[in-house]
Amino acid sequence: MTTVSVKPSQRFRLPDWHTNSYLLSTNAERQREASHQIRQEARTLSNETNNQTVWDEHDNRTRLAERIDSVNRWKETLDKSLTDLDAEIDALMQMKESAEQNLQAKNLPLDVAIECLTLRDSRRDIDVVTDPVEDELHKEVEVIEATKKALQRKISQAFEQLCLLQEVRQQLNSDHRGKMETLDIDRGCLSLNLNSPNISLKVNPTRIPKDSSTLQEWDTFSQFNKNRAEAEMRAAMMLREAIALTIAETNNELEAQRVASEFAFRKRLRESEKVYSELKWQEKNTLEEIAQLQEDIRHLEEDIRRKFLNLKLTHTRLESRTYRPNVELCRDQAQYGLTDEVHQLEATITALKQKLAQAQDALDALYKHLARLQADIACKTNSMLLDTKCLDTRRKLMVPAEKFVPEVDTFTRTTNRTLSPIKCRQLELA
Repeated sequence: MTTVSVKPSQRFRLPDWHTNSYLLSTNAERQREASHQIRQEARTLSNETNNQTVWDEHDNRTRLAERIDSVNRWKETLDKSLTDLDAEIDALMQMKESAEQNLQAKNLPLDVAIECLTLRDSRRDIDVVTDPVEDELHKEVEVIEATKKALQRKISQAFEQLCLLQEVRQQLNSDHRGKMETLDIDRGCLSLNLNSPNISLKVNPTRIPKDSSTLQEWDTFSQFNKNRAEAEMRAAMMLREAIALTIAETNNELEAQRVASEFAFRKRLRESEKVYSELKWQEKNTLEEIAQLQEDIRHLEEDIRRKFLNLKLTHTRLESRTYRPNVELCRDQAQYGLTDEVHQLEATITALKQKLAQAQDALDALYKHLARLQADIACKTNSMLLDTKCLDTRRKLMVPAEKFVPEVDTFTRTTNRTLSPIKCRQLELA
C-alpha cells in the first residue's frame, strides 16, 4: 500500500482563510478611503497654500511698493531740503564774504584817521591845541573800532552758523544716502520673481538685525533732520538780515562821522585862514609902524644932534662973554637970555633923549611882537598845510584807491592843490 507524504507546516483552518481574505479586502478598502481622504486634503491644502502664497507675495509686493513710495517721498523731501540748504549756505557765505570785505575796507578809514592825527601832531607851539578836529578824529577812530568789532562779531556768528549748516547738511546727506540705498534694495526686492536667478535660501532670514528701528523711530529721525534743517536755515536767514543791517548801519555811522570830521576840518581851516589874515594884517601894520617909528627915531636923533649944536653955540657964547673986561662983565639981558637958553636946551635934550629911549624901547617891543607874529604866522601856515594835507589824504575815502592821485608832496610837505590868489599871497608873505 502506497503511503502519501505530507510536508510538515502550519495548517490553517478554512474559516481562517476566509477571515484573512475578508480582512485583506476590508483593509484595502479602508486604505483606499484613507488615501483618498489624504489626496483630497492634500489638494485642498495645496490649493489653499498656493492661494495664500500668491496673495502673501502680492500683499508683500504691494507693501514693498508702498514702502518704496514712502521712502521716495522722504527722499524727495530731503532733496528739496538739501537744495534749500545749499542755497542758504551759499547766501550766508556770500554775506559773510561781504562782511569780511566791509571789515577789510574799514582799515583804510582807520589808517587815514590815524595818519591825520599823526600829521596834526606836527603842529607847533600854540597851534598844538585840542580842537574840534582832533575830537572828531578821535571819535572817528572810536567809531571805526566799534564798527570793526560789530562786523567781526557778525562774521564769527556767520562762521558758527555755517558750521551748524554744514553739520545739518551732513546729517541730511547721510539720511539721503540711506534713503537712496534703501530704495535700491527695495526696488531690487520688488523686481525679484520666481524665475529670478539670484534667489536662494538664506541662514536665519527672519532674524531681527541689531540696531533695528521701528517705523515710528524711522519717521521721527527724518522728521527731526528736516525740522532741524529748517530751523537752522531760518536762523541763517535772520543772521543774513542782521549782517546786512549791521553793514548798512556801520557804513552810515562811518559816513556820518566822516562828514562830521571833514566839516570840522573845513571849519578849522576857515578859522585858521581868518586868524592868518588877521595876523598878516597885524604884521603889515606892525611893519609900517616900525618903519614910521624908525623914521621918527632918526628925526629925534637928528633933533638931539641939532640941539647939541645949539647947546654948543650957547655954551660958546656964554664962555666967550666971560672974557669981557672989567665992568663990562655984567649980567645983562643977553647973559640971562643965554643962561635960560642953556637950561632950556639941556631940558629939551633930556626930554628928547628920554623920548628917544622910549621910542627905541617901543621899537624893540615892536620887533619882538613882530617876531611873535611871524612865528605864529609860520605856525598857522604849517597848521593849514597840515590840515590841507589831511583833507587831501581823506580824499582816499571818497575816491577808489587805484584812482587816487595824492595832491601833497610827501617829500617837500607842500600841497599841489590850486590855491586862491589871496591864500597864495598870504603864503608868500609868510
